[in-house]
Parts: sequence; structure tokens; C-alpha cells
Amino acid sequence: MTDTFDADVLVVGLGPVGATAANLAHDLGLRVVALDRATQVEPRPRAIGLDQEAMRVFAGLGLADAIAPHVMPYRPSEYHNADGRVIRRIGTAPPPHPLGWAPNYVFLQPQLEGALRQRLERCPDVEVLLGTEVTDVRLDDGVARVEATDLSGRNRTLRAPYVLACDGGASPLRTGLGLDMRDLEFDEPWLVVDVLLHSGAGQDLPRTNVQYCETARPSTFVVGPGNLRRWEFMINPGEDPEEVSREDFVRGLLSRWLDAGEYDLWRASSYRFHALVLRQWRAGRLFFLGDAAHMTPPFLAQGMCQGIRDASNLLWKLALHLRGVAEEPLLDTYQREREPHVRQVTLAAKELGRIICERDDAAAAARDAELLGELAARPEGIVRQSLIPGLAEGFLAPVGYPTRGELLPQPTVTDVRGKEDLLDAFTGSTFRLVVRHDVDASAVERAVSAHRASGGFPLRLVRMTTEGTPARPDEYRETEPVLDEWMRRRSCAAVLARPDHYVFGGARSADDVASLLDSADRQLRPWAHHLSDPPSPEGGAA
Repeated sequence: MTDTFDADVLVVGLGPVGATAANLAHDLGLRVVALDRATQVEPRPRAIGLDQEAMRVFAGLGLADAIAPHVMPYRPSEYHNADGRVIRRIGTAPPPHPLGWAPNYVFLQPQLEGALRQRLERCPDVEVLLGTEVTDVRLDDGVARVEATDLSGRNRTLRAPYVLACDGGASPLRTGLGLDMRDLEFDEPWLVVDVLLHSGAGQDLPRTNVQYCETARPSTFVVGPGNLRRWEFMINPGEDPEEVSREDFVRGLLSRWLDAGEYDLWRASSYRFHALVLRQWRAGRLFFLGDAAHMTPPFLAQGMCQGIRDASNLLWKLALHLRGVAEEPLLDTYQREREPHVRQVTLAAKELGRIICERDDAAAAARDAELLGELAARPEGIVRQSLIPGLAEGFLAPVGYPTRGELLPQPTVTDVRGKEDLLDAFTGSTFRLVVRHDVDASAVERAVSAHRASGGFPLRLVRMTTEGTPARPDEYRETEPVLDEWMRRRSCAAVLARPDHYVFGGARSADDVASLLDSADRQLRPWAHHLSDPPSPEGGAA
């Protein structure tokens, strides 16, 4: 980048999404300036759930050990009707887990954010400006200018090619531009209560998470890590959100489960649970991520996860474009990929909310009968991760290529030195061509050599085996054949995985690898892949 820029990307907002985006940008070799108007991490919890995709991102940042004391695998969920009868179960898939991590976790948000912030402080080429509020953004053809003011009143103009708005649901950057949110028609007032149990208390509390589908007052109970327990209560018509947040009212609600002397009240806050999706996720050099781009009801514990996916999806694309490896159209795949995914997850959460929030007794009775019928047919219930889709469009191989848009599994593997770890620990988060051990190695190597000779995108060759000792640095043996079985079920000899672990596409044979790589390169560099094919006057290949 030129010296006229203060950074390659400016990140506005340092909640978990902004802090993740800033860390990813650094690891991709970008210079970062990150701003937040607060001076420290919010000390109270807000989000409480994260999933295997988010955990994979945090592990890729080297934070798995740092956050381990503050996370716990998510308990299964039961839905109880007004009579206390179980009408639905939502569980998790048994191990071996396909992404190497438990499908879902509960966590302590202040500690997670603290770990992300501390990592940023250790990163060169990252400047963190706390207590700094953005007052204006100007988006020109060649540069984005951000006007910011710190607590002392000092003004500063920051310049960068791109700005990431991670400034939350109220997003001053979004509202300042007058951008509209699409309403998916869910708007309900709830009270969220976090308590810390005293030692030995809470022995009679449920051991699993419970949705109390009671028409009088729908509510939720979540087992948090350590001694944290969360309740969420629907606010009834006519109740004032401020009044129901008062300590005496909250303790009255909790008296159904706990005596007042069994816990400390950590926080009680009222919210409106929304289902909203931004119509326009990009305004020139400004991109919106996390709650600034979408808001999801909490019934699937996907609110923060959606934003982590945003960061994971966008940052590698920005890095490739800023390095000249990819052209501008790649950046437009951000919304093309993320918006349909967000909509589907949000609608799934909304549907769960519809079940939980039913207030009409007759409709609730019909709901109970329907769900009890489903439970009788499938007593184990549904698996939470089955509700999370893959990618359907964007930077993907053409329709017909296997595995396009799926997540690349991550087995535990052993390398040539005998070291054992999850696959990402060895291969990192770059483009990876993952090849089965019984595939014609010479054909794959010819395709990879030709790709590299043509100046194609950076690519790592990963050879997988299920037996024996790895013989070369790019070979790995699976402890359990998670990836091998996944590829065989999809008739794949090789798959091309993107830096965000989504699969660009698969090759059914070694002879198909060259066309797979060519398809990816043509999408990244539509005119540069074949120097003999200059752009036509209309902007396409001649």
C-alpha cells in the first residue's frame, strides 16, 4: 500500500466480531487500525453461545488454550410445555466431530473479548484506538477517510482503502448512510438475566438447557460455563422493560428455581429480539459485519456466530484483492454468499422462536400435539448443526462439482515428524488442495505445478492417508478416517478448500484437478488467467 494510507483496513468497533476481523486482517499480512468508543471490554456477558465454525476461527488465531477455561460444550436442549412435558429435543452429533471441535459451546464473552484484544496488542502493524468515536466517514474512489475524536477531544483523520463497520446493531455508520434493514418479521421484548451460583447451590436446576414453552410467560434456561446460569423471560404485554429489569422483580421471577441466597445477580437487561437483514452490505469502500449487517433472535445461539462468519468470509478476499491476486468482483461475493446464509439461519431461529413464544392456549395445544408426534417418530430429536446451511452461490466451482459450498472437515492427524494435532494446525488457513492417498499423485502434481507456473493464487498441497507413517512434509495420517470417509461419500479424489474452510469444489479424479484450479483462478482473475486472452471492450474475455 502507498504511504498515503494509515492502514490497509480500518475496523470500527471492537466487539467480538471487530476484534476477530482485526486479528484475521493482521494474520493475512494487512496493516490495521481498529477503533472503539469504549475504553475497555464490556464486563457483563451478552452473547453466550458459539459454534464449531467460530471455535475453528479462534483456534486458527491460536486462542484455543487462552479461552478454554471460559468455554464449555453446549448442553442438549429440551422444550417443555406448560405441563412440564418434553415436546422437543435438540441435541448434538456424537464424536468424532467433523470440524474437530464440539458442535456448540457456551462461553463467557468478557473473557473471550479480552483474549482477542490482548492478541491484538501483541500484533505488529495493528494500532488500537480505544475511547475513540468515529464522527464521519467519506468514501472516495481511491480512499476511505474516517474522522475520529478521542476522549481528550483530539481529532484525527485516518485513511485506508477499506473500512469495516463492526459497530453493532445501532451502527452509527449504517444509520448515517440511511441504509435499510429488511424485516423478517420477528420483534419480541425479552428480559435476559445472568446469575452466578454460590458454591453448592443450584443442585435442583435442570442439567440440560430448557425452553419453557408456557403461554403465561415463555422463558429459557441455559447452563453456562462454571457457575454461570442464564434465564431469558418474555416480557408480557403491559409490562415496562425498565420495571421488569429491577432487582426485586427479577428475583421474583427466579424464585421458581432458586432461593435469593443461592446466587449473585450478575446482570438483568431488557432487549427486543429482532430478525433483520441489511439490504446493502457494502457502500463502496465500506463493508458491514455482524449486528451492523443483521440481527438474529437468540433461539439458535447464532447471533455472534453469524458475525464471526462474516469476518472469516470477507478478510481473505480483501487481502487477496489488496495484494493484486484477485480482482474487484471477488469482494462482491461477500454479500452474495453471506446474505442467503444469514437469512436461512435467521429464519430457522425465528421458527424456533415461534414455537417457544406462542401465547394462545389453543394454538399451543396444537403445537404440542404436532411436536409430540414428531418426537415419537424421532425420540432423539434433531441435531442443532443440521439447521446451519452451507454456501449456495458466490466464489464456488460451477454447479455439478461435488462438495461445493460445504465445510472442509478437520480430523486429528499425525505429520511426518510424528506430531499429532488438528489438521488446521499444520496447514493453516489458505487455499488447500486436499488429495486422497490413493489418487494418481503424478497427475495432481502436474496440475499444481502448472497452476503455480502460471502465477495462480497461493496454494498448499495436502495429501491425506489413513494408515502408515507419513513419508513427506505435505502428507498427514488421520487418527480416524473423518476426512477420507467424507471425500469417499462424495466421490471426491481431491477438494479445493478456501481460506475460510468452505470448499470451492471437488474433483472426481486426478485428471479433474487442473480444471478445478483453472475455474478458481478464472474467477479470481477473469482476464489475467490466460495472457493470450485480453479483456474485450465489453469487459469480458475476448
